[in-house]
Amino acid sequence: HRRSVYGNVNPALYFFFFESARPLRVSPQQLVDSGPVPPPPKPKSPSAEATRQQNEEILNVILPPREWTEGNQLWMQQVSSAPCTRADVINLEEELDKKIQQRQARVTGVCPIRRELYSQCFDELIRQVTINCAERGLLLLRVRDETQMTIAAYRTLYESSVAFGLRKALQAEEGKTETEKQILDLESEVRDLKKQLNEQKAKTESIEKREAEKRLLEEKKHLEAIHLLKRTNEQLKVVFSNNNILRQKSFSD
Repeated sequence: HRRSVYGNVNPALYFFFFESARPLRVSPQQLVDSGPVPPPPKPKSPSAEATRQQNEEILNVILPPREWTEGNQLWMQQVSSAPCTRADVINLEEELDKKIQQRQARVTGVCPIRRELYSQCFDELIRQVTINCAERGLLLLRVRDETQMTIAAYRTLYESSVAFGLRKALQAEEGKTETEKQILDLESEVRDLKKQLNEQKAKTESIEKREAEKRLLEEKKHLEAIHLLKRTNEQLKVVFSNNNILRQKSFSD
């Protein structure tokens, strides 16, 4: 997994656009001359050679070479700098469809596999464009990096929103438990208050009944006393009347 100033490059991308690997360093026992030395390549014009080297340097910056060790050899695999043709673009499209079908990427919705394959395809298009025009390739690289940064920002925002939602759900669940406990306590308090209310009502009814009976008894006694006083009054009136009659007779005699 290599990193450049332009961002990360996934090793899974390399099936599209890397050329064959070649040894970068060999062990001493493998330095024996095993055949005739091939003739040097034909010299190229300085401007074409400089352009080619510049394109290779830009390609190595955009897509850094792979390095690994096998046995005593250090191998390096660089991005191919061979110019592309129309057939290469058609093969790229066919390879993309083939990989999508092989890895069973989803056609719609969010699919990391489909995203990875299309990112690889876009990197291959950047490689092809960079070979013909380095400036256009660098501009496409900026577009790719900006798109990846935007997707990463959306992913971070989504993950933070999910975490925020989970925290709120947990807080709501905790608040629900506390609320349910408070409801049970209040219901218990209501039952106790109702019990006290019924007891007070029973006491009130008992007191009212006792006072009513007491009042009836007092009224009965009061009526009896009135009747007694009236009867006494009548008797006194009779006695007083008799006394007056006797007095009048005594005066007349």
